[in-house]
Amino acid sequence: MGMAGAVVQLFISLLVPIGLVWYGRKKGWLSWKALGVGAAVFLVFSQVLEKALHIAVLEPGRPALKGTDSVWLFVLYAALAAGLFEEIGRYVGFRWLLKQHRGYGDGLSFGLGHGGTEAVLLGVVGAVNVIVLASLIQSGSFDKTIAPSLPPRQVELIKEQVLHTPFAMYVLGGLERLFALAVHVALSLLVLLGMRKRQFRYVLYAILLHAAMDVMPALYQVKVVTNVWVVEAVLLIWAVAAVLFIGRMKPAFERGGEKR
Repeated sequence: MGMAGAVVQLFISLLVPIGLVWYGRKKGWLSWKALGVGAAVFLVFSQVLEKALHIAVLEPGRPALKGTDSVWLFVLYAALAAGLFEEIGRYVGFRWLLKQHRGYGDGLSFGLGHGGTEAVLLGVVGAVNVIVLASLIQSGSFDKTIAPSLPPRQVELIKEQVLHTPFAMYVLGGLERLFALAVHVALSLLVLLGMRKRQFRYVLYAILLHAAMDVMPALYQVKVVTNVWVVEAVLLIWAVAAVLFIGRMKPAFERGGEKR
């Protein structure tokens, strides 16, 4: 069931972003430049700069800051780091790379590029890894090729995770990427609205909202919260709020131009 679940996660994480790109192009709001900048901002600010900071301040292999075992300091760091890097990245993208692309469709496209790239890297790549490992394990190739280079405990852990993770957990992983995608689009519009109004406080709002959303996953990492369904229910609420915000923002962009 693990491989079947991974396939479902792969299709959710890949086809929904692609479908939204097709829909945006059909409806006329898609901006390829904003889409590309959103993707590039995610890769640079989240996957390079933020990860570099993680290497510097986090204990390898466990959710803790170097020099302290404080759960709450880790949660604070984990929530704020993502918010700071990704929202400042959005600001940089709109401020310097998209000076002539600040319409409602540009905000949607930027968020789609940002969140869609995250969905592919986390949802699709993760699912492909599971599918490959499951195939190797079931064929017996894993024990001959990969297992000899790993500690026995790690080998058993990989097999347990790949073969016995419930089907529903993989589906939930795909849905979580969609929840995050909705929030990325909403936050992109919020930052862009701040750019149009020439008010940096909107970026601060985005940082705080992003950090607040990441508190529950961070608590799950450190096992303060142990029920994954509670975590996903909270993320679903964030996603619903994001979708409502996205709809309500369209008139705000249409009412007037950018302040100079």
